[in-house]
Amino acid sequence: MAPALRIAAVGNDRERYRDLLLLADEQWDMVELYLHRGEMFAAYAEDDPCFKIGSAPMPNRALGCMIVTGEGVDERGLRIAEVKSLAVAPSHQRRGVGHALLEFAAARHAPTHDVLRVGTGDSPLTVPFYEVCGFTRSRVLPNFFIDNYDHPIVEAGVQLKDMVILERRL
Repeated sequence: MAPALRIAAVGNDRERYRDLLLLADEQWDMVELYLHRGEMFAAYAEDDPCFKIGSAPMPNRALGCMIVTGEGVDERGLRIAEVKSLAVAPSHQRRGVGHALLEFAAARHAPTHDVLRVGTGDSPLTVPFYEVCGFTRSRVLPNFFIDNYDHPIVEAGVQLKDMVILERRL
């Protein structure tokens, strides 16, 4: 069960979330390709103590974060929003934080988009998570991780090769 969460937009100080973002995409130069291209949101425990940045109160630590980009209209004529990164702190994984972030993204983008898309490695950890959250497999990008990363990406003992694209109608 997710703790009571507050999900807030992240402004310009996105690098502050580097450690979290690297949980979802472990090569920083790949993260930098989309870091400032879309909207970023962070999830905080509702009861987390805050500190001040200027006049704005900021929680001490994010439990998770995501970046969502608008990807235009696809070949089917559908307006696509894509979750480029979804990361949850290890201490809060499997507690509903990732699901809450995805539900937030779906609600926020439903008025302006037809589909919420995500691309992930063909991993026994991530693909079932997205399927439980209402996503279905759309297609596969063969050798994506082999061709685009400078080192092998291994998750749950499996070297990731292909990227699985999953979609959820909004």
